Parts: sequence; C-alpha cells; structure tokens
Amino acid sequence: MVKVQKTRRVDVRRLVFTALMAALSIVLAELGFKVAIMPSFMTFDFSDVPAMLASMTMGPVSGVFVCLLKNIFGCFTTKTACVGELSNFILSVSLVFPAGLLAHRNASVVRAAVGCLSGAVLMALMSIPSNLFLVFPAYGTVCGYSTETIVGLYQKILPSVGSLIQCLLIFNVPFTFVKGLCAAVVSMVLYKKLRPVFNGLYRE
Repeated sequence: MVKVQKTRRVDVRRLVFTALMAALSIVLAELGFKVAIMPSFMTFDFSDVPAMLASMTMGPVSGVFVCLLKNIFGCFTTKTACVGELSNFILSVSLVFPAGLLAHRNASVVRAAVGCLSGAVLMALMSIPSNLFLVFPAYGTVCGYSTETIVGLYQKILPSVGSLIQCLLIFNVPFTFVKGLCAAVVSMVLYKKLRPVFNGLYRE
C-alpha cells in the first residue's frame, strides 16, 4: 500500500514537472528569431532545452510530451497551417529522445553528453527526409507552395542552389545541427545543476 502511494506521488510530481517544462518551452518558442543567412521560414530558438531536460531527468516520453504540447499550442497561432509545427515536432523529438534514452536510467553526465550530441546529429540528419518527403510536400498541398517557390526562397540567399536536396544539405543540415547543439550545451549546463533535484524525486 505504501509503495502504491509512493508511486502515485512520484507520478504526480513527474506530470507537474513535465507541464512546467512544456510551459517554459512554449514561452521560449515565442521568443524565436530569424537568422539573416537563412530563409525567412526558419527560426532559431531555445524551446528544445526544457524538452531535453524533461527527457534526461524524467525519461524520453516526458521529453516527447513537452515537444507535443509546445507544437499543439503553436498550432493556435500558426502561420503555416501547422506544417511548421509538424516539422518542429519531428526534429525536436529526434533531438530529445536519444538524450533521454541514454541519460534517464543512468544519471551520468558522460551518458547525458553523449545522448545530447547524438540527438543533435540525429536532428540534423532527420531534417533531410522529414523536409523532403513530408514537410515540403505538405507545404505544397496545404499552403500552395511549389518546389520552385521553396527553392526560390533559398536562392534569394544563395543563387547557385538549384535543387531541393542541395538546399537541405547547404542550409538545413548545418542550421539544424547548430540549433540542436546549442540546445544540448545549454541543457547540459542546467542538467548538471538540476540533476540532484530531479534525482531526489525518485529517492523519496
């Protein structure tokens, strides 16, 4: 009986912390900004940091849940018919899931760092198939953007690019990796400070 009550208490705490991380992620997403050397539809923000912290301290499911809540909320104010939110969800999950998978059960800073780096790499790699086969076709269907229109947005920055795959390799992969890496570095700094707090959640 005591064990059941203890488990329920821990679950409630986990839900509360996950909700707090989701709220913080939503706020940080609203503070995103454009990067001059990138197409106008690409923004930089730190909204993945709370999701990574949730994933590393409470498990990858919590991290994915933070990503989901952030993008559901984003759909209420979207300018892309939720296509941008779909893209963000796919890439954010690619970032936070490996971090949580490696760091959650074994609270090692080294494992957390490897998980964060793995997530940044996976996020960058996933930007190719997710955009090529899902996100950009969705833009075409929902928003009426042709492939030529999308490539044209990249050509405003670099006229020499001639195909969608070139655009992704030159722009999206490096940008996504840097974005994921920045989130990983900030998350690791905070994780080292917050880890004792979250670990206490499971020891009580």
